[in-house]
Amino acid sequence: MKADIHPKYFQKANVRCACGNVFTVGSAKEFIETEVCAKCHPFYTKQEKVMDTLGRVQKFKERASKKSATVKRVKNPRAKAEKK
Repeated sequence: MKADIHPKYFQKANVRCACGNVFTVGSAKEFIETEVCAKCHPFYTKQEKVMDTLGRVQKFKERASKKSATVKRVKNPRAKAEKK
């Protein structure tokens, strides 16, 4: 490693979340503030709510089935050249 070009590394950098949770990590910053952590994030706390409002999943499945049912015609540019 070259000297004097790398940032100082803090082995015990404090991280403070908006919910009040404080923990330590290794970082180039001595103190880090964050809005969401594993203690308060809805995905990790199992409070995440997934809603299918207005049947969006059903509407998507209907559109997908219609697309697979239709057959697309592909124009062949060589067909015109062969006719001449």
